[in-house]
Amino acid sequence: MSTPVHDDPLSDPLSRERAHLAASRAALRAMRQDVESLDISDVTANWVNAQILERQIEERVKALADLSDTPLFFGRLDYLHAPGADRAEGAEGERFYVGRRHVHDADGDPMVVDWRAPVSQPFYRASKQDPMDLALRRRFGYTGGDLTAYEDEHLSDPAEAATTSRLLQQEIERPRVGPMRDIVATIQPEQDEIVRAGLAGSVCVQGGPGTGKTAVGLHRVAYLLYAHRERLARAGTLVIGPNRSFLHYIEQVLPALGELTVRQATVDDLVAHVEVRGTDDAVAATVKGDARMAQVLRRALYSHVTMPTEPVVVVRGSRRWRVPAYELEEVVRELLDRGIRYGAAREALPQRIAHAVLVQMERAGEAPDDRVQNAVARNAAVKAAVKAVWPAVDPAKLVLRLLTDADFLAEHAAGLLDEEEQKAILWAKPVRSVKSARWSAADAVLVDEATDLIERTHSLGHVVLDEAQDLSPMQYRAVGRRCTTGSVTVLGDLAQGTTPWATRSWAEALAHLGKEDAVVEELTAGFRVPTDVIAYASRLLPSIAPGLTPVASIRENPGFFEIRDATGTGDVVAACRELLAREGSLGLIAADARLPELSRALTEAGLTHLSPGEETTRETRLTLVPASLAKGLEYDYVVLDEPRAIVDGEPDERTGLRRLYVCLTRAVSGLIVTHTAPLPEQLA
Repeated sequence: MSTPVHDDPLSDPLSRERAHLAASRAALRAMRQDVESLDISDVTANWVNAQILERQIEERVKALADLSDTPLFFGRLDYLHAPGADRAEGAEGERFYVGRRHVHDADGDPMVVDWRAPVSQPFYRASKQDPMDLALRRRFGYTGGDLTAYEDEHLSDPAEAATTSRLLQQEIERPRVGPMRDIVATIQPEQDEIVRAGLAGSVCVQGGPGTGKTAVGLHRVAYLLYAHRERLARAGTLVIGPNRSFLHYIEQVLPALGELTVRQATVDDLVAHVEVRGTDDAVAATVKGDARMAQVLRRALYSHVTMPTEPVVVVRGSRRWRVPAYELEEVVRELLDRGIRYGAAREALPQRIAHAVLVQMERAGEAPDDRVQNAVARNAAVKAAVKAVWPAVDPAKLVLRLLTDADFLAEHAAGLLDEEEQKAILWAKPVRSVKSARWSAADAVLVDEATDLIERTHSLGHVVLDEAQDLSPMQYRAVGRRCTTGSVTVLGDLAQGTTPWATRSWAEALAHLGKEDAVVEELTAGFRVPTDVIAYASRLLPSIAPGLTPVASIRENPGFFEIRDATGTGDVVAACRELLAREGSLGLIAADARLPELSRALTEAGLTHLSPGEETTRETRLTLVPASLAKGLEYDYVVLDEPRAIVDGEPDERTGLRRLYVCLTRAVSGLIVTHTAPLPEQLA
């Protein structure tokens, strides 16, 4: 049960918890001051070391920031026995406060333990069936940064019945203004299993709207950085989102958990070898995104390798050393058979030729060393032979030639792409240079593939890929290159795939990523979307993803949901004004083509509004959202304008219904659907 505030500061347990909160905040300030006061003048050997140490200290100071409106701890665990102790010894139990980061007092004793620590795990996993040696689990309620209530579960008491946590429900349903928040206080057991999965294994999370898959992925990064700090500090971590608006929405989650070094990017950011200024139609983009293009590129690249027909003659002093053409051919074929990257093989070729010369020198009685071999490798005759046999290739120029030279494309796409597919990706007009070309996003991915064929892409320790269902096979390959020696957390929902090349199955996606052995987990419990809203949106599932399990909302509050006939934009504005009278953020979601008209109507009505990516405030809580950018975003209340226009704005009915499914499931507390045109038959 939740315990309200009492007035007696001496006897009230809540007052004692507030005192612990105040003492913990003081201890955190002391920890920060200790770091700020460090004198490194006598411990750095040089300027470079001093700069590195200063940066590390700055990051540590930022990580120890006390956010006034964020609870320092949100739970308490009272153990029956000391964790790790032999229970037969009758070891007395210990008490731990669970929070976003570790805080210790002047003696080094913990006042708050990190939510990621093993001792904190029962806060998320313990139940009446498996109390995990807990006598009590206490949850705290906050208003801003002030502790205002607590709620106890006596897990080892058989006389106390299991109940739903009211504070947990309140935290889940709390109105949101501003960017996405962390969910450390509300992580559920099935989410916690994914969060704490080991670094060595890759995980794919299929989760419907409101199941918390994005939050799970971000908290998994935070957990892995806690459990494998040194390794990931060397290898690096990356979060990949679908667009800049989405990344801006989630960018404060990891810093709030004290993690400041995780890079965030879109797939377009990763493959930005060329400037993207053009667009493809759906057919061309689908062909360019097909995995067969990887083989087309490989063929085109290695077509530059030709077998030598002339010997190489190296002159050193008065001696001439001759490597015959057949021996050179053996070297070239060996490098091709090894399957190493084009650039690495090209760099190895002069050394192989030089080695053949050194063998001849040794047979002649000379004793050449490594310096002689390096000198021979730099010989003009060897360089000329390498240039003729294994020429340097620029990846962007290679792709440009494929897209503009019909004969070159036909030669290397034979048996892979049919004539219509080749015609679809060929550019209509000739291009003078790489810089003047109007590259599309799909072209940039091809250039990235070609770049990796020539030189290996750097691999990171862990990559989180969100909204993965919209990626093409070639985009999956681009992401997979960034984690060949690391692991990946894939997050997505097959029902929300809104590209012509949307993922058909996770097994197929994981194969393109090179992570066929990843474990696929499905989240079906909805925490964010109200029951009535998710039930209405799920009517679309048989048409858009018939094999998926519908999300079952665990929200006790059914939410606010209405469908309204409208006569024009005035009714849409009226719905927005009505919902702005409530607490929380509001998103007006509409087909992209209707945004100018709706923006004018809002402005004329005196309703200030933002665009996705602009941060809401308590004064400006309305965001006008194009349907194409709604994915991944959440608002307390949503007005959804003209469902039929959203469906008709896509190239086909199925994609349009998937886009509509996304838009219908952005509301956390309430949804009003307004329409003048008839609703899609699945929703009628």
